Amino acid sequence: MTKVFQFGETMPEYAVPVLNEREVRAGAGILFFAAMIGFFQAFQLGDFTLMRLVVLAFFVDFSIRVLINPRYAPSLVLGRLMVGNQEPEYVGAPQKRFAWTLGLVMATTVMILVYGLNMAGPVGLSICLACIVLMFFETAFGICIGCKLYNLAFKEKAQLCPGGVCSLTTRAPITEVKRSHLVVAALIIAALLAAAPFVAQLEQPQRSTGAAAVSVTE
Repeated sequence: MTKVFQFGETMPEYAVPVLNEREVRAGAGILFFAAMIGFFQAFQLGDFTLMRLVVLAFFVDFSIRVLINPRYAPSLVLGRLMVGNQEPEYVGAPQKRFAWTLGLVMATTVMILVYGLNMAGPVGLSICLACIVLMFFETAFGICIGCKLYNLAFKEKAQLCPGGVCSLTTRAPITEVKRSHLVVAALIIAALLAAAPFVAQLEQPQRSTGAAAVSVTE
C-alpha cells in the first residue's frame, strides 16, 4: 500500500526506490509547455499574469513532489494519465529527489521575487529560463542534469539512470553518429540559414478579420 508521505516506489527487484521515467518526462513536458508560454508572454508583452501562475504552479508541484509524494504532484498525475498505457521505465528515486530539490529551491526563489518583492528583473527571468532549459533536456532527451549533479554531490553513485547510462559500457550500433550523418545535417542547417534572409523579405500573409470573414460568407 502506498503511503501518503513517500518518495518513490519500493520494489523487491531494485535496490533503491524507483519512479516511472515515462511519467517524469511527461510531467516535465507539461511544465515546460506552460513555462514557455508564460516566459515569452512576460518577456515579449510585459504581461506577467500567466508567468505568476506558472511560478505558483511550479512551486506547488515541486513542493508536493519533494515534501509529500510525487504521486500527488499535478504534473505527474497528468503525465501518468497520458502514458499509463506504456510500459514503465523504472529509474532511481534518490537522484530525482536531489534534482527536484534543486528545482524547489529555484521555484522558492522566484516565488519570493515575484510575490514577496514584486520584482521581475533579470534574476527572476534567468532562473525561469534555466528551469525551462532543464525541463527541455528532461522531456526532449531524457537527460536529467540535476541527476548528474547528484553524482558530484554524493559518494554513492546514482543507480537505475534513464536509458541505462549509469551502467552502459558500450554503445549499440543504432546510436552511432557517422561523419556522413553530420555532414548532411550541417548542409541542411546551412541551407536553412542561407534561406532565412530571403524568407524574411517575403510579404507577410494577410489574416482575415472576423468582420471580413462574415462579409465573405454573406
